[in-house]
Amino acid sequence: MSEFSKAYDRSRVPLYIQVASVMRRRIETKQWSLGQKISTLVELEREFQVARVTVRQAIDILRGEGLLRSQQGRGTFVAENPVARHWFKLATSWDVLIESIKDNVPKRIKVDNPSPFPTLREGEGELAPKYMFLRSVQYKDGEPYGVVNLHLADEIYRRDPEAFRQHPALPVLANLKDVEIRHAHQTIVVDSADPVTANYLRIGLGAPTAECRCVVIDGKGVAIYVADITYRSEAIQLHIDLLANSRATPDSPGRVRPAKGTPRAPNRGVNRRPSRLQLLSS
Repeated sequence: MSEFSKAYDRSRVPLYIQVASVMRRRIETKQWSLGQKISTLVELEREFQVARVTVRQAIDILRGEGLLRSQQGRGTFVAENPVARHWFKLATSWDVLIESIKDNVPKRIKVDNPSPFPTLREGEGELAPKYMFLRSVQYKDGEPYGVVNLHLADEIYRRDPEAFRQHPALPVLANLKDVEIRHAHQTIVVDSADPVTANYLRIGLGAPTAECRCVVIDGKGVAIYVADITYRSEAIQLHIDLLANSRATPDSPGRVRPAKGTPRAPNRGVNRRPSRLQLLSS
């Protein structure tokens, strides 16, 4: 039994999607270079040990993604300018997060009978007396890539309701002068799309997603911002500077000293902690 056959047997994902995944990976890793003519249908059928119709379906998926193009009588080629995947970089610091979303224009979605309170986990502070629930969908080039479900402390929301309705809530919150932010953290989990999210993001039910939970706690220990954000997995990348915390305290034992003249990050009143990536099974 070939390696492909063993992998097919371990998955319930349709064969043509599995084949498309392998071919997509070859393009992303430059195993198939830009503009290169890929193997023929017969060769791919033999290599992947699947029916020709399965290979055709896989190629159709990648054509739809802008990664492959076909020329009548010549064959199928890797696109010279493929559509960028993993273009949305998840922020790993407060300042970068605010800067990355401040110009977004969310499309608000009305929700009937939302949960009045978020479910807080250990270390996520205390509940506020009342929350405003806001749901929005984020778009790039007309395509949805993220769904935001936000519980915002009502006392915070009422300071500038119009701004919170028209703009991403976190930058608005960050600009409120008299709000002390004691702690803010973000956790990433690999998951799959439920029916509601699948419809908003125009992806298949059960398709892989990146679940981002962002919590902001004020000076009194109250969770004033609790957001659960679901991203299409193919849009997301996470880059962490593993030496960022070391540079922040260069004189500590075992720390890496920054190069002479390296500027320090400005203090915006947020107690910073090292970035965390938690991968949990869904």
